[in-house]
Amino acid sequence: MNDRFRGTLIGLAVGDALGAAIEFRPPGSFPPVIGYRDGGPHNLKPGQWTDDTSMALALADSIALAGWNLNDQADRYVQWWQNGKYSVNDRCFDIGITTVSALRKYAATGDALTSGDRSNYRSGNGSIMRIAPVPMRYGHLYASDLSKFSSIAEESSIPTHASEQCLSACRYLASIIAALIHGKDRNEVLSPNWKTLQDLETIKPLDPLIKEITQGSFRTKQPPAIKGSGWVVKSLEASLWAFHNADSFEEAVLKAVNLGDDADTTGAICGQLAGAYWGEGNIPLEFRTTLARTDLLENAINGLLSP
Repeated sequence: MNDRFRGTLIGLAVGDALGAAIEFRPPGSFPPVIGYRDGGPHNLKPGQWTDDTSMALALADSIALAGWNLNDQADRYVQWWQNGKYSVNDRCFDIGITTVSALRKYAATGDALTSGDRSNYRSGNGSIMRIAPVPMRYGHLYASDLSKFSSIAEESSIPTHASEQCLSACRYLASIIAALIHGKDRNEVLSPNWKTLQDLETIKPLDPLIKEITQGSFRTKQPPAIKGSGWVVKSLEASLWAFHNADSFEEAVLKAVNLGDDADTTGAICGQLAGAYWGEGNIPLEFRTTLARTDLLENAINGLLSP
């Protein structure tokens, strides 16, 4: 279980770093990714990661040091945005429009409960990309108190992404990751008949577009219908498509990033799933040993493990 726990956050960062060099590139416009590359829109070095990992580190730090406190989470996101804290290179070089708009509002109001835009047209993937610390720290609740666990998962989105599509995506994805960390079978947790999914619906119905994914849309589509989009619906669907029948961590994450477009985030989301399922030990050694700033990841993992 510890291996799967660690693999969740490390997998996020690996997927992020694999996709960083081809972010914003349409599918088919680049040689297939098989390892870390330099360059890309942010001129990163091989193994360096982007905002997905930075925001996950900020969330992990907040949970470890302040418990569950949305304002503290937003404070740390602002520190990353304005000062480069939690960044791989000490500067904020990649931030989504929806995220920066919400953080500006939070900086002005100091209220994380109202800073995120609730409009569906603001349904980016910026909260599911960072969600790993929630099932890592609170995953024990998914079996014992699913109502509380799903509420925490949903709340994690609110400071920056408060639409129903984003809230539902966070509840569903966090539940899957928690179950995988605890050793549940992949086919069971991705089934439309998964009992936890049925219980989630009973607690609070999922957004219809997210519900369509839970019913298996990721199994029946192929690219170009599957897109590495910045829209939370397509992003979640693409990540599950890459993960659901892959034979290894490497296969899953490379399928995700090679969709192109928002490649770093599709890789980060799929990396959380694949890391939680296969564990750190099954992430290729080369991906782990050449990943940038693993000290920050280790600090976050140790913080989430602390009482």
